Amino acid sequence: MTKIIYLDNGATTRVDPEVLKAMWPYFTEAYGNAASLHAKGIEAKDALEKARKVIAKSINAESEEIIFTSGGTEANNLAIKGIAFNNKDKGNHIITTNVEHKCVSESCKWLETQGFTTTYLGVNKEGFVNLDELKKAITPKTILVSIIHGNNEIGTINDLYSIGQICKKQDLCFHTDACQSYTKTELDIKKMNLDLVTINAHKIHGPKGVGALFIKKGTKIKQWQHGGAHEFNLRAGTENIPGVTGFAKAVELAQNKKHVEYMIKLRDKLISNILRIPDVILNGPIGNNRLCNNANFSFKGIEGEAIGGYLDSYGVCSSTGSACSSLKLEPSHVLKAIGRNNEEANGSLRLTLSRFTTEEEIDFVLEKLPYITDKLRSFSPIYKVINRVLKKSD
Repeated sequence: MTKIIYLDNGATTRVDPEVLKAMWPYFTEAYGNAASLHAKGIEAKDALEKARKVIAKSINAESEEIIFTSGGTEANNLAIKGIAFNNKDKGNHIITTNVEHKCVSESCKWLETQGFTTTYLGVNKEGFVNLDELKKAITPKTILVSIIHGNNEIGTINDLYSIGQICKKQDLCFHTDACQSYTKTELDIKKMNLDLVTINAHKIHGPKGVGALFIKKGTKIKQWQHGGAHEFNLRAGTENIPGVTGFAKAVELAQNKKHVEYMIKLRDKLISNILRIPDVILNGPIGNNRLCNNANFSFKGIEGEAIGGYLDSYGVCSSTGSACSSLKLEPSHVLKAIGRNNEEANGSLRLTLSRFTTEEEIDFVLEKLPYITDKLRSFSPIYKVINRVLKKSD
C-alpha cells in the first residue's frame, strides 16, 4: 500500500496522540455532565473551566469571554447573526469581504433576507483588504465589521491591528474568523481591539466538532441556540467535555514557536521549487504575511482536479480552489476575487502542511509534480493553445 502524504491540513489535521490521551479519561472515567451537581458533574465542570482558561489565555482574554461551540461554522453564525439581531434598532449594515469562508458569507446573505444590508469589500491581488475602502464603507447604520484573519485558501494574513483601530475609532463591533490563523500567528484580542473571534480545534491537531467564540466582556449579543443556560446562557446544549479538553491540549502543544518556524521552512521550500515549473503562479503573498503552512498555485493549461487526482494516485492528499456544489464545478470565489480568470482558478492546487509533515514528504512531491504537470499538459488542448498564442506574441 502506498504511504499517505497528507498535505490538506487546511481542511483538517490529524489528532495529536497527546490530545487523544488527554481526552480519553473523559470518555471512560470522568464522563459526567458539567451541568450536574454530583461528583461526576463537578469533575466535568472543573475540566470545562480548565479548558476555558487555557484557551482564553492563548488570545489574552478572560475565561468568561470564551463560549464553546460545535466548531467554527457555529461560532461564526452566532457572532454575525447574534450581533445583527441584537443591534437592529441601531442599524442594519454589515461590512465583510468577498474572500470569507462560506459560513460567514452565507450568514450575511441570509441576513439580507431579514432586512439587513451587506458591503462585501474587495481585496488586492494578494488578498489583502484595502483599509481606505473599509473606512469609506462605514455608514451611520453599520453595526458589525467581520474580516477574516488568515485566508483558508491563499493564506493571506490580514492586518487586524489597523482594522481594529478603524473599528475602535468608529465604535464598531469587530469580528474575525481566525480558524486558520489561530496559534500560527499572533492573535491578541486587546492589541487588535477585537470584540469577537472565532477559533476551532481541528485545524490545530485537536478533535473535530469543537470550537469557540471569544465575546468581549460587555458586548451585547443575542442568543442563537435556545435551551438550557449553558455557556453563560449564550449557547444551550450539553458541553462536549472530551472535545474541549482535547481543544485545550492542542492549544498548549501548538504554542511551541518551533512548530511555526519548521512549517515556514517547508512552505518556502515548496513554494520556491514549484515556481520553477513553467507557467505556474503563486496565489497569495510571499513572506511573513502568509500562513506558515499554506501554499496555493495556479497551473496554466491544466485542471487542479486533474493534478490532485494524479497526486492522489501517488498517495498525496491535496485540495484545489474549486468547490463541488450540486454537481457543478465552480471556480473559487477567493481566486476570482484576487483577479484570477476561470482557467487560472480551475487550475489551482492548495498544499497545506502541519508540524507532522516531513522534509522527505515535501521532496517526494517536488519530484513528482513536474512529471505530473508535463504529462497533463502533453494532452491538454488548452495548454497547446496558450503556447501557440505566446509564441506568436514573441
